Amino acid sequence: MRQPMKHSTFFLLFILATLRLPAQTDIAAPTTIFEKLTATEAIEMTLEADLTAFVGQKKTNNYIPGKLLTKDGKTYTIELRPRGRYRRKVSQVPPMKIRFAQKDLQAENLDSLNEIKIALPSTHTDRGNDLIIKEYLAYRMFETVSDAHFRARLVRLTLIDTNDKGMGKKKLYAIFIEDEEEVARRLAGTPEEEFGIKLDKYEQDQAALVVMFQYLIGNTDWDFAMHRNVELIRKKANDKILPLPYDFDFSGLVSAPYASPSSESGVKTVRDRYLMSAGVDAEALKAATQILKSKEKELYKICRCKHLSSEHSADMLNFLESFFKNMEGKDMAPTVMAEKKE
Repeated sequence: MRQPMKHSTFFLLFILATLRLPAQTDIAAPTTIFEKLTATEAIEMTLEADLTAFVGQKKTNNYIPGKLLTKDGKTYTIELRPRGRYRRKVSQVPPMKIRFAQKDLQAENLDSLNEIKIALPSTHTDRGNDLIIKEYLAYRMFETVSDAHFRARLVRLTLIDTNDKGMGKKKLYAIFIEDEEEVARRLAGTPEEEFGIKLDKYEQDQAALVVMFQYLIGNTDWDFAMHRNVELIRKKANDKILPLPYDFDFSGLVSAPYASPSSESGVKTVRDRYLMSAGVDAEALKAATQILKSKEKELYKICRCKHLSSEHSADMLNFLESFFKNMEGKDMAPTVMAEKKE
């Protein structure tokens, strides 16, 4: 009489096992508004707000109301405020952070993460568009060499100033960049606010990649300790710090007209490279150099962007090539790599 019970128990356990609820790690996180809006490169959107008031209060962090309209006719209620440092001063319309209404996200079953950063051309000209596209391509290059990065996506954005005495309508390219809270969650960490964290607390492989990538693109406008154009993410798994670079407009790769190298570097132009590697593990720097070399062709492909003028595309290619030619047969970069004058 016991044998059938044994078989029944086994069969019941088998059924329960096959019908088990998925583990928490099996459940995909809801789509964020950033992911929904930027799934297609250079998608068209329209942003409406009193941009005259927005520019007038660019020295503050005050939000004003606005709307974001997608090409398929969807309208989102947003708030926007100025952001950035230098570009806040010099841009026709400064960079901005937009914040979506939670009710709009809930209506579409989207994640509650509701903020996106937007970088705009400093001038509303063809050259301004080329420069913002070049900066976007720098983001995509770092995404190619490191899994820990800010996601940045190109958007064709129409700005409409609702102020009757304002700038009217402007069509331009913009970069939509995921917010630090979103990137931190994606990388299973939390944003780190502390300044002056010692480099031995960092993930050395990632720190070395940041150092060498900034060297590759000719950027000295960054700093680990002071969080200058570097977001720090503290990993929950091991308590290590992941540095993520952003804002590449002062790099030689982009060559914005207002860009200049840091005074500490001693170089005269952003087209000269300066190695800011103090405190980073030497072997990690060598490994990072090899990663860049292995991605050479992919980086060149990124430069050949259909949205970028041929002139600026060629300039990016030439600048990258100068690095790889100088690094042939080497695994350590010189402190200064000066641009050759024609």
